[in-house]
Amino acid sequence: MMEFWKEHSKFATVEEMMLDSNAQELTQHELPEILSMLPCLAGIDMLELGAGIGRYTRHLIGKARHVTAVDFMEKFVEKNRQDNSHRGNAEFIQADVTKLEFPKHSFDLIFSNWLLMYLSDQELRSLAEKMLGWLRPGGYLFFRESCFHQSGDSKRDFNPTHYRTPAHYNHLMTSVVLDESDKMGKKCYGFDMVLCKTVQTYIKMKKNQNQLCWLMQKSRRDVVEQHQGSFTTFQQFLDNQQYTRRGILRYEKMFGSGYVSTGGPSTTKEFVDMLNLTAGQKVLDVGCGIGGGDFYMAKTFGVEVLGMDLSSNMVEIAMERAVKEKLPLVQFEVSDATKRRFPEATFDVVYSRDTILHISDKRDLFTKFYSWLKPGGKLLISDYCCGEKPWSPVFQEYVNQRGYILYTPQRYGQFLSEVGFTNVKALDRTEQFIQVIKSELQRAEEMKEEFIQEFSKEDYDAIVNGWTEKLQRCETGDQRWGLFYATKD
Repeated sequence: MMEFWKEHSKFATVEEMMLDSNAQELTQHELPEILSMLPCLAGIDMLELGAGIGRYTRHLIGKARHVTAVDFMEKFVEKNRQDNSHRGNAEFIQADVTKLEFPKHSFDLIFSNWLLMYLSDQELRSLAEKMLGWLRPGGYLFFRESCFHQSGDSKRDFNPTHYRTPAHYNHLMTSVVLDESDKMGKKCYGFDMVLCKTVQTYIKMKKNQNQLCWLMQKSRRDVVEQHQGSFTTFQQFLDNQQYTRRGILRYEKMFGSGYVSTGGPSTTKEFVDMLNLTAGQKVLDVGCGIGGGDFYMAKTFGVEVLGMDLSSNMVEIAMERAVKEKLPLVQFEVSDATKRRFPEATFDVVYSRDTILHISDKRDLFTKFYSWLKPGGKLLISDYCCGEKPWSPVFQEYVNQRGYILYTPQRYGQFLSEVGFTNVKALDRTEQFIQVIKSELQRAEEMKEEFIQEFSKEDYDAIVNGWTEKLQRCETGDQRWGLFYATKD
């Protein structure tokens, strides 16, 4: 690695840093994009790893209380010190990141741009454990990496870079757990995913989707939800149990190409038509799945859509489809709606299909939606609901096993009114839900041989049995399906 960077650090230029002859123009566009993904920097202590010549340092020191900038190339460190030490709130360290040591709880945010791809898996895991310790509880880790293949056009006689997949980073980083138990009790921490998304500058300027950014938060791991079993995060539960790649594709086979929610394209068209979308509007799709509804909205109405989902399996499939669709109006990200931040009045529409059943504090989430919408903005949600308690033991067991948090359609609508939405329509669409399930069961019977050939008899039986049980839960009145529409004045 030292030999590689000696070859590419002779003049300490931005072109050398980025290994790209077009570095100046790329920086002009990507720098504000990257900085916009960071949490608030005011008054915090930051560690910048792989700081290089200070492309980001100069901006970070203008906002943070203190920045510790680290790089292992002497020329880069000296250039950074020369350009950015004048403010007096930065320390510049030349060090090998794998040998770094800092006291526990030293930083609020660790920032890394193109560093982890130069570490082996073992080095990366070791560094991730150290970073968990260096961060204060609730602190953030931001990193950006090249995935799949290289991006820069600089000639390289040899290339020591590890071009991992996004899923590899997701698994490696979220599986690290640190024990910080003390006299006050047992305390374990890990990284929760807040955001994972592609760098749009590289898509627009290079048609390159291999640049990805992550924002993760140091969070407690002590209490594991009952429905998560042995998985340490809800995201791992989704990706490894409910929404495995195979599970997603078999749902799609039932719902229709691009869809994993009730009714597929037919209910999507019906519900989206209620929004009266116009070209140029911005739509946020919370729980976007594999993107069928997002592609439909962008193609049909010319709106810009940001699809977000906590399942990295879902988003990876959506991104693969986006490449084929060649629709720059649609973007996807892995993110947690309960932790994601957007400026006020960012979107014209917030749209969500059968997703919020996973989220416990619906009132808090609806408050976020209200803030993110522009005045006059619209909200449209379909979601699993429930009948009045007491529920049957069978339904209670189902809800517990899935970890769903369900309310009656009426109570759901009250939450929306309570946070400020007006013109709230809370509709019980359970009869429509029943008819959709029946038609999907009929479709399953018609495609049985094709389905079994593509998946398996076990997969077919799992789908059909699941749908049949869903019908039974609806017919007893325990399971309901709600459609919710509201506006922000």
